[in-house]
Amino acid sequence: MLATHPFRQRVIDLLAAADVKPDGPRPWDPQIHDSRFYARVLAQGSLGLGESYMDGCWDVASLDGMLFRVLQARVDQRARGFVDRIDDLRAQVQNLQSRRRAYVVGERHYDLGNDLYRAMLGRLMVYSCGYWREANTLDAAQEAKLDLTCRKLGLRAGMRVLDIGCGWGEALKFAAERYGVRGVGVTISREQAEYARELCAGLPIEIRLQDYREVDEPFDRIFSIGMFEHVGFKNYERFFDVARRCLDDDGLLLLHTIASNRSRTHTDPWIARYIFPNSMLPSAAQIASAVEGRFVIEDWHGFGTDYDRTLQAWRDNIERAWDTLPSRYDECFRRMWRFYLAGSMASFRTRRIQLWQIVLSPRGIPGGYPAPR
Repeated sequence: MLATHPFRQRVIDLLAAADVKPDGPRPWDPQIHDSRFYARVLAQGSLGLGESYMDGCWDVASLDGMLFRVLQARVDQRARGFVDRIDDLRAQVQNLQSRRRAYVVGERHYDLGNDLYRAMLGRLMVYSCGYWREANTLDAAQEAKLDLTCRKLGLRAGMRVLDIGCGWGEALKFAAERYGVRGVGVTISREQAEYARELCAGLPIEIRLQDYREVDEPFDRIFSIGMFEHVGFKNYERFFDVARRCLDDDGLLLLHTIASNRSRTHTDPWIARYIFPNSMLPSAAQIASAVEGRFVIEDWHGFGTDYDRTLQAWRDNIERAWDTLPSRYDECFRRMWRFYLAGSMASFRTRRIQLWQIVLSPRGIPGGYPAPR
């Protein structure tokens, strides 16, 4: 029996609003092993919650179930830690996503190891939301998403395509093999670039280790899948300026991004420290403001509920694979990764965050844009 902690009752009262009970009997009730858990949550909010889980201070049978209830009841907004306030101030005075900082997220997240991502992502190394409208498996959902992207862009043989944030090259490979395009992909991850070059060998595709701001050449089409979350609100206009200068007047740009319901300046403190440094989710208002005067919005398609299902598939894959992965993915790392995936599931399940595909044209499509689904 843990000794009574002075902050215990305050945390119990907070969690009660979410129908979560420390040491309770239900799958979403956390079992507390270290009484310091209470002070860490009150002082540090999400950072304290995530770090205390990584440290083994508590366990829960259904991690996504618990976090879903906490977010649904907006408990996180009542236990906002001091680190979140500091991050807000820092984001206002600094450009956290400057060119000098651009490669940090590549080094700390995307370069963790292709073995980790290969185990989690399935047959296709696609680290973004699948499209489950008619799919029953993760691989089918990812293929459907890639094909949807190509159809929305109206890709045709011979077109030159730019992929901003190309990841492991799967989208460009798909577009080249299925639609006959030529392509250039840019990424800030060395591991991704090396993998993508091997994957796309023999195809008319060039993979570059390059910041998007350095691209200045003509393309018929541009897409960016799961990269805009790293651009930052101080750089949104610059991103669209780069896309506009590279895109033909009759071209199309497809932006695929996770997004927030509210305009913010930074991400969650735990996510920033352990998963995606210098990241943030855009809002509809921020995107629309940056697009104004640069592009015409042709289509705005949301399918964020598909991300919960995608994340569940990734979780199932990685849980089956842990024992086959190198020892550098130790118990602390596993708990960190579980918290990341479960928190992401909860965020999409509560509709606190969204997934959008937005199609943009420089001057508007004559007669309108027929939006594929």
